[in-house]
Amino acid sequence: MQDALKPTDDAAWLMQARGYNPLHELDLESRFAIGNGLIGVRGAREVSRGAMWVSWSHALKWSTWPRTYVAGLFDTPEVDPPVPALVPAADWLRVRIKLNGEPLLLRSGELLEHRRVLDLRRGALLIDWRHRNAAGISARVRTLRIASQADRALGLQLLSLEVGQDGVEVRLEAELEEAGVGLEAVRLTPGLGVWRTSTSRKELAIALDARLAVGGRDLAPELPEPLDRVWTWTSRAGERAELRRLVSFVRGDHRGDPGGIAAERLRRAGGMGWRRALADHEQAWVARWACSDVAIEGDAEAQRDLRFAAYHLNSAANPEDEHVSVGARALTGDGYLGHVFWDTEIYLLPFYTITWPEAARAMLMYRYHTLDGARRKAARFGWRGAMYAWESADTGDEVTPDYLVDPHGRRIKVLCGKLEHHITADIAYAVWQYWEATRDDHFLRQAGAEILLETARFWASRVQRDAGGAAHIRGVIGPDEYHENVDDNAFTNCMARWNLRCGARVARLLRECWPETWAALTARLGITDTELGGWEETAAAVVVPFDPDTSMIEQFGGYLGLEEISLEQYQDRPGSMELAIGRSRLQGSRLVKQADVVALFALLPDAFDRATQQRNFEFYEAVCTHESSLSRPMHALVAARLGRLDRAMHHFRMTAATDLTDPAGGSAAGIRIAALGGLWQAAVLGFGGLSWQGGTLRIDPRLPADWRAMSYCVQWRGQTIRVRVEAHAVLATLESGAPVEVVVGGREIMLHAGRETHIGL
Repeated sequence: MQDALKPTDDAAWLMQARGYNPLHELDLESRFAIGNGLIGVRGAREVSRGAMWVSWSHALKWSTWPRTYVAGLFDTPEVDPPVPALVPAADWLRVRIKLNGEPLLLRSGELLEHRRVLDLRRGALLIDWRHRNAAGISARVRTLRIASQADRALGLQLLSLEVGQDGVEVRLEAELEEAGVGLEAVRLTPGLGVWRTSTSRKELAIALDARLAVGGRDLAPELPEPLDRVWTWTSRAGERAELRRLVSFVRGDHRGDPGGIAAERLRRAGGMGWRRALADHEQAWVARWACSDVAIEGDAEAQRDLRFAAYHLNSAANPEDEHVSVGARALTGDGYLGHVFWDTEIYLLPFYTITWPEAARAMLMYRYHTLDGARRKAARFGWRGAMYAWESADTGDEVTPDYLVDPHGRRIKVLCGKLEHHITADIAYAVWQYWEATRDDHFLRQAGAEILLETARFWASRVQRDAGGAAHIRGVIGPDEYHENVDDNAFTNCMARWNLRCGARVARLLRECWPETWAALTARLGITDTELGGWEETAAAVVVPFDPDTSMIEQFGGYLGLEEISLEQYQDRPGSMELAIGRSRLQGSRLVKQADVVALFALLPDAFDRATQQRNFEFYEAVCTHESSLSRPMHALVAARLGRLDRAMHHFRMTAATDLTDPAGGSAAGIRIAALGGLWQAAVLGFGGLSWQGGTLRIDPRLPADWRAMSYCVQWRGQTIRVRVEAHAVLATLESGAPVEVVVGGREIMLHAGRETHIGL
């Protein structure tokens, strides 16, 4: 066991936190979370958590928030407002240690050493804690935990305890501690628990096996409760007690008894042993890193940041489950209640599409399985087709709260669920991007085409024509959420126009290539040639507020008539811009919360010429407060494509700092997974120059001055291409398969299997 408790030798693969400060725990627990797309576990300590309260910003908050989440386990709690939320599962890691009857606690005695290590390469969290209690007894506790990438049902905990003196009466309690809210016990038997959510009646089963060896000899436990184990012994100085605990999680989904399935999966894992379970998990991570690592030469900070991002992105997805997706805080915290936003398709899907297409497909299938919820929302507002929920849980119905309750008990209206419609086109965009990169025809025929058709149908019914025939989209919220209920938001209108044209395009593709699929779809959806013809005409009529004389794209109709406010005088503001100038003035100003027009350039780089993009980037960058973590990565990507590498690196660094050095405690509710996906895009799609708009794989890099080289991997239509970018050259290798054409620096290059191709820039 001792070798397993040692982190990877290479410090470039480690995130470390030394010492212990309760004020930092909540952020660290998010940052050091482990996960595998089915279960996510915050990085709280196993031992000596305590119910410590700390004063922070004049408020009382918990100093620790241990949580295990199970993807898709939603229920609606009795809160105001009542909104579906992920329900925390029982805590399977809790350990209590008593020495001569006194609990081993951080707050009592002397902390000698405390080191928490997130081993990115192995997908493991390790903690090494040395302590001397008030009676002078010393102890060292070392732990490891994983959420298996090889068998997503499995979690493994290892713990080593050494007591520094002879003759100490030691008691170790390994508990399964219920989270206390949202789950009702259905069955509790030795080694197996089954719970049910209060409202949705979903079941969750957890099976466990915990064993302890002292000095190499197994020790028989006491069984005070069906899911708890207790051991007692007398210490010998330096003798090791080693706990290994395996658990399996199964979410009930009508495929059988979840308790029986959990018990069987645990039995199978137990038969292989914890060493095999750990080795299989580590090997699965080797495979993930082979596809997703971005290697940077010359910038150790950027290397760390990108590996941290890829670690959490790889930890969040589950290619085996088409009925869940990745929420705004993944499975690392309670923020946004586990809900899925546009973040998933726009900020995360490019990473999965290019490095892990099986995961991308599963996440898009989640949107297909929730298509009926999108249809219900469209019908409720009087429109046709499918209008996706701004916040989605398990059914696809809109779960954005109608209001929030502020600290003073006042209800604040939330309009995003009613007005932020661009998510519908965003999902369609991700569907098409995935198909172009994979040519997964089965997905397109089974699910993707229906999404594209139903979303195009929505936009065709959503537009409003004026007397001259122009098509307007009125009463929306764009990505910039400072401005509500606006008309002709440039991002929304351009994405809707793209969606309409893509719907017509996929209709032609199905008709030509798979006429049987097309016939079945048109019969089921009632699509006519007249309706299809109207989509192209409507797309051409959609208003885009662009002035060709100035090359300015107006963010929405009337935006340029709003008050100009310089951000420079508010650079040192202690809080938000709303607090600084008031909500009413903010809404009446040109200030924007996040990338809106700039985001449009990131998604549709061919829609506007370079000069237009440059002009508008400079304008909107100057008025953007970046009060959303989604903003800076889009600015970094677009700036890199425009050759503004100084600005690109500034926004890249600021994006990376969002969770790694956030001084405001915003990571306590979970890491901002979309910002991490955006960081990867800024690196690979920006500096690395990768793109595939129009179905052609292109590499047009723009390396920062400090980067000697960067390397990344591309999964392209079933084949693997490895790319190394240097200052004046690109080296590309097709690992196997038929020759592939790529466009590098504007030149068409044919790659052949097993041969590294050197292309000068």
